[in-house]
Amino acid sequence: MDPNIPNHCPGTDSSSAGQVSACQGCPNQNICASGVTQLPDPALDVLKHRLSSVKYKILVLSGKGGVGKSTFTSLLARVLANENEQKNIGVLDVDICGPSLPLVFGVQDENIHQSGSGWSPVFVEENLSIMSVGFLLESKDDAVIWRGPKKNAMIKQFLTEVDWGDTLDYLIVDTPPGTSDEHLSLVQFLKSTDNFSAVVVTTPQEVSLLDVRKELDFARKVGLPVLGVVENMSAFVCPKCKVTSEIFPKNTGGAAQMSHEMGVPFLGSVPLDPSLGRCCDEGVNFIQKYARSPTVVAIKNIVENLTRNLQSM
Repeated sequence: MDPNIPNHCPGTDSSSAGQVSACQGCPNQNICASGVTQLPDPALDVLKHRLSSVKYKILVLSGKGGVGKSTFTSLLARVLANENEQKNIGVLDVDICGPSLPLVFGVQDENIHQSGSGWSPVFVEENLSIMSVGFLLESKDDAVIWRGPKKNAMIKQFLTEVDWGDTLDYLIVDTPPGTSDEHLSLVQFLKSTDNFSAVVVTTPQEVSLLDVRKELDFARKVGLPVLGVVENMSAFVCPKCKVTSEIFPKNTGGAAQMSHEMGVPFLGSVPLDPSLGRCCDEGVNFIQKYARSPTVVAIKNIVENLTRNLQSM
């Protein structure tokens, strides 16, 4: 990525590309102003070919940060990989400023390798692999301070240059919260492929649901099919007495009521489990270690509903 890109670059696909004050002095100003950059992106053909072996592409979205989206992504991938060893699962972490999945999967010290066929993802299991910008940082404490164009270029590079192998049954894409550059780029790029959809994660309280409604509106406006909504941290089940306590009040009916009002499927609720947070910090497979946990049972039910909706799309 070109370090000479101006900080306030409007983006090469913008109608003001090459024409605003921020473009002054940029070596690409004349090219952008000519309109060439607004022609169909030749990388889309490369992307379409690269992802032609991927059966299903699922974006994991959330309107609000801190709702457990990355944790849900890891659990979804783990369940899909554990339930059928013949299926290959890939996880793409495009939360560029906060890449946490290498830690959650216990592979934060691994390195990616490049060959003639592209970047090789890091394998967690024989049928589960992951790619993240976290693998490209010199230190895990390094901040990624990029504006939109650099983020978009990184996402395009991930989608066109990662070699997922001959076949991939599921590519699960963990996104940052919101409806910003990363989401627009993903939808723009993946629209050239088949079988792409989204799952939206929220917590029960209205402060989260308020932003999730915006996320669902975003999906509707850009033509992104939504498989359903997952309500995370729905309740706390005491590991000793098994009594259920509601931590986040459902003053407006929670995700189930919101899903009904918005006309999207409700996939299910996931209870809080302190062991899950500990497993994420340690990179341990929660699905295997706590197979009888109510959280694992809930996740498996959600995956069952999700795959059923996938097959009916």
